[in-house]
Amino acid sequence: MNLIEAYIRNTKTKGEVNSLRSSEKVPGILYGGAEKNEKISISKKILKALLEKENFLSNIIKLKIDGKEQSVIPRDIVYDTITDEPIHLDFMRVVKGSKIVLEIPVKFINNEKSPGLKRGGVLNIVRRKVELKCPSENIPSEIVIDLEGMDIGESFKISSVKLPENVVPTISGRDFVIATLAAPTIIKEPEKPVEETAEGAEGDSEATATEGSSESSEQKPAEGDKSDKKDGDDKKKTPEKKVEKK
Repeated sequence: MNLIEAYIRNTKTKGEVNSLRSSEKVPGILYGGAEKNEKISISKKILKALLEKENFLSNIIKLKIDGKEQSVIPRDIVYDTITDEPIHLDFMRVVKGSKIVLEIPVKFINNEKSPGLKRGGVLNIVRRKVELKCPSENIPSEIVIDLEGMDIGESFKISSVKLPENVVPTISGRDFVIATLAAPTIIKEPEKPVEETAEGAEGDSEATATEGSSESSEQKPAEGDKSDKKDGDDKKKTPEKKVEKK
């Protein structure tokens, strides 16, 4: 369990909060239980190191405030929209005997021992986190699914997961799927066109076009012939003048 040093803050204005952030501290609120809410701050450097852990929001940590340790769980983180830096954090006190709703990450183990994955199967993850209702003293850090011996066609439902005592999923009434081991998707390549056939077709088209043009040139009379014929026709049509003898 992580132990974080926290400090009571007495900031009242927005300017004071911004000044606190400028000193590399993140303001926050501690609430829950019989005690009153407290304004606190923690080191940004320490918080960013904790945020790198995937299950940070589902892990119980200890806050040390004025020498007193308290078990808490992170509940909400606010990030700056421009810098993406954490600028606020809420903690909830863990009260013994109470129940907490948390999203617990799913972890798959023994991938190399799965016959289905060895044969090219694909692990389709439907839920990377599962929301559970847990006693404050018995919160699992992760949900473990063992892939050893699993073949293609297998599905992993919540009923196949061994949960700690008194830990139940918030989704009730149905055995929902967490992941499936599916067959590989085979993509068939399109058939390539036969180049020889394409070239032959082009050659035939060119030959046909050439033959048609040559036939047209043979049938078309030359311009000289036309003029000669026209002149000859005109001469034939002109009548001869008769000379009368006086």
